[in-house]
Amino acid sequence: MEAQVAKPKHNLKPIWIAIAFAVMILIVLLPTPDDLPVMGQRALAILAFAVILWVTEAVTYPVSAAMIIGLVALLIGFSPDMANPEVNVGTKKALTMALGGFSNSAVALVAAALFLASAMQATNLHKRLALYILSKVGVKTGAIVFGAILVSIILAFFVPSATARAGAVVPILLGMVAAFGLPTNSRLAALLVITAVQAVSVWNIGIKTAAAQNMVALGFIEKEFGESIAWSTWFLYAAPWSILMSFVLYFVMIKLIKPETKVVEGGKELIQGQLKELGPMKPAEIRLIVVSLILLFLWATEEKLHPLDTTTVTVVAIALLLSPKIGVFDWKTVERLIPWGTIIVFAVGIALGTILLDTTGAQWLSDKVFGAMGLDTMPLLATIALLSLFNILIHLGFASATSLSSALIPIFIALTSTIAINANDIGFVLIQQFVISFGFLLPVSAPQNMLAYGTGAFSVGDFLKSGIPLTVIGYLLILLFSATYWKWVGLL
Repeated sequence: MEAQVAKPKHNLKPIWIAIAFAVMILIVLLPTPDDLPVMGQRALAILAFAVILWVTEAVTYPVSAAMIIGLVALLIGFSPDMANPEVNVGTKKALTMALGGFSNSAVALVAAALFLASAMQATNLHKRLALYILSKVGVKTGAIVFGAILVSIILAFFVPSATARAGAVVPILLGMVAAFGLPTNSRLAALLVITAVQAVSVWNIGIKTAAAQNMVALGFIEKEFGESIAWSTWFLYAAPWSILMSFVLYFVMIKLIKPETKVVEGGKELIQGQLKELGPMKPAEIRLIVVSLILLFLWATEEKLHPLDTTTVTVVAIALLLSPKIGVFDWKTVERLIPWGTIIVFAVGIALGTILLDTTGAQWLSDKVFGAMGLDTMPLLATIALLSLFNILIHLGFASATSLSSALIPIFIALTSTIAINANDIGFVLIQQFVISFGFLLPVSAPQNMLAYGTGAFSVGDFLKSGIPLTVIGYLLILLFSATYWKWVGLL
């Protein structure tokens, strides 16, 4: 019998790039509606181009950012100025608009958060913390599931990178599975690894500094509404939801994925062995603990005990951590550990969203899409229900919640003036930001999911098995909180 020749995989990326350009050109060439400036129409054309690249990943996110900068400079640059339609905006002014995101304080916070995450990696402090917690929970699989959730919760306070948190916990859990003599694709491995990354997604919502997409939303909120949201205020709003979802996660996981064993014999010894390999706590780790605790205290007491904002204290902390003698790492280490492209993508995403708002492109799109749905006549809870469902479904096409925030938050901000919310506009937008962080359904829904999926510990079906109930329950909790708790605490 002849061996079957594997069919070569077709590279569809050039086709998607061509489609993105074709859609953008088509939108530019369409007649400009009377209620939309040319600048707004071209901003929407660039948004369509960006969304196609982001959804299909035809190019990497940093490359898409470079393309967006160039397109803004050209398309907006040769558009009639909204203030003076007799003259064009000019490429120099348009380029300034395209680079405007780099001056946003939210970008500085994301950059500082990446520095902080790399400090944890450089010292292995996040790994020591994870090992220590897991060493205390016991060897029963239910206890280890609880431990994996607890590790993700505690790390969320100190490690402002979802991928770094998953990267700290997943290898340890797989090591415990291997210590018991089970393969990487065992039921036990699927149970523990999926639990860990789902917990990361849950707490991306609960803590302001836990995820980059939160900074995107806050950047837009601060610019458009002129108000900032303190770390403790975000925690008051979102942490109760994340706490309830952590309990839900525990019961969903132990009910739906049955491991081969109820006790991981040898797991505790493996963890103790890895702790021994790390050796005694080093001076750099102690300094990092002190700085992290002070930072957490200053975040939690922002606008309560002092006037310092989250970004400022984080940047000062990073300066200390980079200082000779008192710091914990040097610039060469930083260069190696930080994904610099993330900062560029983040800044350009904020710039594009700001351009959409400033050119009224976001307002026009919101009026046409959501106005046609009749949201202006719906009760607030029904509006939140419909938009949240739309948000969850569109996330299926996005591998980056940061990009999703860049695309949707400006439209949701514009929507607050389209419909009669009769409530806190910021709260309405913030709830949609919480939903944007839902990464429960598919491995491609979040970078931390892809990191875990790459280990081979579980299938897409395994992830869906937990992701569907988590998404449904999370969605229902959003509606319950919108009807009760968030009204009581003044979010709505």
